[in-house]
Amino acid sequence: MDIEKIRTLIALMEESELVNLEISSDDEHISLTRHYDAPAPTMMAAPAAGIAPITAEEKPAVKAGSVETSPMVGVYYSAPSPNDPPFVKVGQKVQAGDTLGIIEAMKIMNPLEATQSGVVDEILVDNSEVVQFGQPVIRYRA
Repeated sequence: MDIEKIRTLIALMEESELVNLEISSDDEHISLTRHYDAPAPTMMAAPAAGIAPITAEEKPAVKAGSVETSPMVGVYYSAPSPNDPPFVKVGQKVQAGDTLGIIEAMKIMNPLEATQSGVVDEILVDNSEVVQFGQPVIRYRA
C-alpha cells in the first residue's frame, strides 16, 4: 500500500470536506472516515489596535423556522430538467408530500419530498450543488 496515495486521499477529503471515502481495486481496499467528536484546539490572536472584538450583538442571527434536510449524499436539482421551472420558489406554499427537488445519488434520481406543510422561506442550496446527509436544504417560515 502506497503511503503517498493515502496522504493524497486524506488531503482530498480535507479540501472537499468529505466525511467518508472508500476506494477499491483488484488488489487493495482503502476506507477513510473523518470524525468530528471534539473541535481541534485553536490559537486566538490578540485583536489588532483599533479593531473591536465581535460581540454577541454582532453575531449573525440564526433564522427561525423548521428545515427540510437531505436524506442522503448526492447532487441537489431544483427542477426536473434544465429547461423546466423549479419545483418550489421562495414564498410558495407547499403541502406535506410535495416534491421540493431531486437528489441524484449513484445515478438514481430521488425526489426530496416535504415532510410538513408550510411556506418556503429560503432555499439553502444552489441547483447542482452537492449535499451531505442531514444538510438543511429548504427552510420553512415559522
